[in-house]
Amino acid sequence: MLRLEDHWVWDSWIADDGDLYHLFFLQAPRSLVDPAKRHTAATVGHATSRDLVSWDYLGECFGPADTGFDDLAIWTGSVVRDGDRWRMFYTAVSTAGHHVYDQRVGSAVSADLHHWERVSPEPAVRVDGRWYKNLANTPAPTQGPDLEGSSETWRDPLVFADPDGEGWHLLLSARARDAARNDDGVVAHATSGDLEHWTLGAPLCEPGAGFGQLEVLQDKQVDGRWVLVFTCHPQEMTTDRRARTGDYCTWSVPGPGPLGPWDIDAARPFTAEPDLFAAPLVQRRDGSWAMVGFRNVEPQGFDGFEIIDPVPVTLDAEGYLVAAEGYDPAPPSYARLAAT
Repeated sequence: MLRLEDHWVWDSWIADDGDLYHLFFLQAPRSLVDPAKRHTAATVGHATSRDLVSWDYLGECFGPADTGFDDLAIWTGSVVRDGDRWRMFYTAVSTAGHHVYDQRVGSAVSADLHHWERVSPEPAVRVDGRWYKNLANTPAPTQGPDLEGSSETWRDPLVFADPDGEGWHLLLSARARDAARNDDGVVAHATSGDLEHWTLGAPLCEPGAGFGQLEVLQDKQVDGRWVLVFTCHPQEMTTDRRARTGDYCTWSVPGPGPLGPWDIDAARPFTAEPDLFAAPLVQRRDGSWAMVGFRNVEPQGFDGFEIIDPVPVTLDAEGYLVAAEGYDPAPPSYARLAAT
């Protein structure tokens, strides 16, 4: 488990250098008191482990720039090996934008997975209003009940090499332009030959599955079968979706390949850990798989801002993500958040 005395810890992603697992995660000072303030104070923390259980915390490794599209906070991303170096794609928000509603994707490189250098003062790939909601075609209100449902959702970049050829794929959490609120979550897709220049295309799935966002996307081949895993807050689902499949945070859907197609309406919840959120799916040294994330119990008034011990997982007969046989989590014991 990784819990920091002075920082909240939430969304995370992992890079494996063959020797150590490198955990990257969002962190913000607990001195803010109100966890809702963490989103505009987020930086990237770094920890390493050999077993996904005991972590060595190395401190902050990446934070906002002095100016530009990423000068307010850094959000969730992914890391890939790029030749003899590593490359991180990350989400960012800026002071010059529309607060947390103006989301951008940046890129940075590193030789050691801890010291990162920005590649460009410009975003790596911009949202395109032909297919996706943005602040031009779906302006965010300044107040009122719809405030949370109108962000320019363009985040959580997942980059991976094409397993059957050359080049790279980038998947992003986005919203379909003409779909209804909490029914508009889609997977945006871009391609590149060099990790520098990206061509954006239409989404890889259809909206209308009852999810407002498909966050922290993971696209893995587990024991020869492809599965897409994503996170969605229950409050960002339609009433029908919640009635049909319950209030869960992590979901999966099988697909024939790394680019789907996926029937998101057929997604099923990861019921073994109802509150598990933004949990990387990682292969252990013995070939088995596990998820390492945090429990999103903030809406219930508890402090679950820590990375829990790995949850062993596998795919069932139909290709959905389930807990491995014998997993029996101990009931969590969390402190109640201070009233704000």
